[in-house]
Amino acid sequence: MLKGKSALITGSTKGIGLAIARALARQGCNIMMNGSRDPSDIESLRSGLENEFGISAYYHRADLTRPDEIAELVEAATAIFGNVDILVNNAGIQYTAPVEEFPPERWNAIIAINLSSSYYTIHHALPHMRRNGWGRIINVASVHGLVASPGKIAYVAAKHGLVGLTKVIALETAGSGITCNAMCPGWTRTELIEPQIIARAQALGVDIESGGRSILADKQPSQQFVSVEQLGQLVLFLCSSGADQITGSAIPIDGGWTAQ
Repeated sequence: MLKGKSALITGSTKGIGLAIARALARQGCNIMMNGSRDPSDIESLRSGLENEFGISAYYHRADLTRPDEIAELVEAATAIFGNVDILVNNAGIQYTAPVEEFPPERWNAIIAINLSSSYYTIHHALPHMRRNGWGRIINVASVHGLVASPGKIAYVAAKHGLVGLTKVIALETAGSGITCNAMCPGWTRTELIEPQIIARAQALGVDIESGGRSILADKQPSQQFVSVEQLGQLVLFLCSSGADQITGSAIPIDGGWTAQ
């Protein structure tokens, strides 16, 4: 379906981003990876994608808090592949605390990585998509781009901003062959939420799995975590011809969280 196309995926060395990379590679898409992890692990993941799916995979170490390095990331992908057909802005970090106790440096880092980096990747990749007459921009937002929770002021602000950014880009690219959408996952079992599960388990004096069930019970009516593979499948659909007229959407995949 996507053979010969190329995808740049931020935060793709683990969790949701890696699952998206695998889903796209399985369909023949070449991959530019970006994210933090031990270099030997990254090389294993990169070569693993090539060997398993017969595609070309590269890695760029760009620091997403640095606009100049984001520009270099997009330029590298374009130089290698000739274009960035699919851009998935997935990178994200988390920190929780009441607003009075929220450190300014944490606010700045979360806004930089969870929101501003998406502006910069789109800013640099979009001209190439326009010249090609086709492109898919997929921003991995969150259910917290649609609703709020206490203690997550920077994360919620960034994800709401990402949904707004998505809508503007969709309007500016409408009819061009380029679409821009946001995915809004609910609780997804990744390294990002593991500290919250551990904290809940400790607060209740229960094991980790019980802590996870308690977190699900608060918000997610399905009582099941979203899987990273399900998010990969949603990306594939948004890259298909069936989604040609889906643009500017913030799509919940949240087990019913936002239906309440």
